[in-house]
Amino acid sequence: MPIYEYQCENCSHRFELRQGFNDKPVETCPLCQGNVRRILSPTPIIFKGTGFYATDNRRKDGPQPDSGMDKAKFEEAKEAADKILKKEKESK
Repeated sequence: MPIYEYQCENCSHRFELRQGFNDKPVETCPLCQGNVRRILSPTPIIFKGTGFYATDNRRKDGPQPDSGMDKAKFEEAKEAADKILKKEKESK
């Protein structure tokens, strides 16, 4: 069951209420009995897995070889990339 957040229009009291999808929204404040309105908040989205930005949920041990690439070629490509990165860091 989702948790909904409400705010009173009279006293600005904010409260959360666990309600089912079919329950009617709350209409009165539990403190002053004034009108309340539901507060909508953005839902966070987390993209996990391959195919997204390189900085998101990256493996600690670096990239892994694809099934179409043999291990020797993968290691050569990884070493070449490491050399380029090292040169870039040294030039800064």
